[in-house]
Amino acid sequence: MFRIFKKSKKSKARVGIIKTAHGIIKTPFFMPDATRGFVKMIDNHESKKFGIQSVVINTLHLYLQPGVKVIKKFKGAHNFMNWQKSLLSDSGGFQIFSLIHKSGKMGSINDDGAIFKSPIDGAQHKLTPEKSIQIQFDLGVDMIVALDDCPPNEFERASIEKSVKRTIEWAKRCREEYDKQVKKRKIASQNFLPLLFGVIHGGAELDLRKKCAVELIKLNFDGYCFGARPVDKQGNFLDKALQCTADLIPEDKLRFALGVGRPEDIFRCVKYGWDMFDCVIPTREARHGRLYKFFPDYGRICSVKYIPLAQKSRMVNRKSKIKNSNFKIESNFKPQTSKFYDILNINNSKFRADTNSIDRNCDCELCQDYSAGYMHHLFKIKEPLGARLATIHNLKFYLKLMEIIRKEIKRGEI
Repeated sequence: MFRIFKKSKKSKARVGIIKTAHGIIKTPFFMPDATRGFVKMIDNHESKKFGIQSVVINTLHLYLQPGVKVIKKFKGAHNFMNWQKSLLSDSGGFQIFSLIHKSGKMGSINDDGAIFKSPIDGAQHKLTPEKSIQIQFDLGVDMIVALDDCPPNEFERASIEKSVKRTIEWAKRCREEYDKQVKKRKIASQNFLPLLFGVIHGGAELDLRKKCAVELIKLNFDGYCFGARPVDKQGNFLDKALQCTADLIPEDKLRFALGVGRPEDIFRCVKYGWDMFDCVIPTREARHGRLYKFFPDYGRICSVKYIPLAQKSRMVNRKSKIKNSNFKIESNFKPQTSKFYDILNINNSKFRADTNSIDRNCDCELCQDYSAGYMHHLFKIKEPLGARLATIHNLKFYLKLMEIIRKEIKRGEI
């Protein structure tokens, strides 16, 4: 169940909650990708401690390995992962179609579904809209995404138009199969039925986006996703398409900006009315030594201010950890440009003897206990501890970003 508590008067941003069988989610929110049943480099204890509200698992990958039969023995993915907060499963379609579009030898797509070769052992599989929904029910997730035909954005209009038509037909079949599974599995509580999302396609063609949205809205999904990558083949953000697609979705429905993950893109999409975000960016960038940090000169870029964790420079690698952070939000968050943060490349030689922390205003394990120089050392010798600490730091950055955004919408500043 989705409920909106406050709408902005300055933009189309809104704050609300989603009630699921595994807890309440505050919107807008960001979900780390737990593709194969885990967020890379961190464990569930850390995820819960950070305040991660939900993660995204991949239907295709879990179907292939360990397999649905295994997960059913655990009575669902929550128990299999030992994760008792909300889970969203994507349909697996993006991965399948990426394989097929990159190489015709990996499979084929027709109106019935997709036939593809497993990247694990080469075995042939068939995924239909019905099977995708069945698998996601077996996973026992809180939020389900309908199978869609996801072509690259650079496809010609005729091909995108064909994918829109197929996506609409598949959405109808997903809706029917969802209703069948609810009855078959005797899911009694209407309040905690898994939420079902349709996917709006059309590439950068706004009229096709509208055509797809109009037809999907007739099916009364709980939410709607922005389909395909949010950037064109040159890497330019599809700003107009994201804005127009959000406008097409009814206000009482969830809006999921699939794959939108750069902080500035999340911020602008929140202002367009999007509620949900997921991306591999924070964890993937962390594994390459790229660390996110808010600019200290907030007066020039935005009005976020942090109370320092200590008045003087702290000693790094001290024996005792700071258990209670003094981090808090003093005022508004109003990025006037996309540059309200920086990305530090810890592999850069300038950090080799840097005795400072990455960010003295961050309360994560990395910033509290280790220096930039030590992190540089860990990455140079390829020690996994470096990637783990970087992942913790980047996820904390993203969670703080979403917390600030929610508070500033409530304050009427976004």
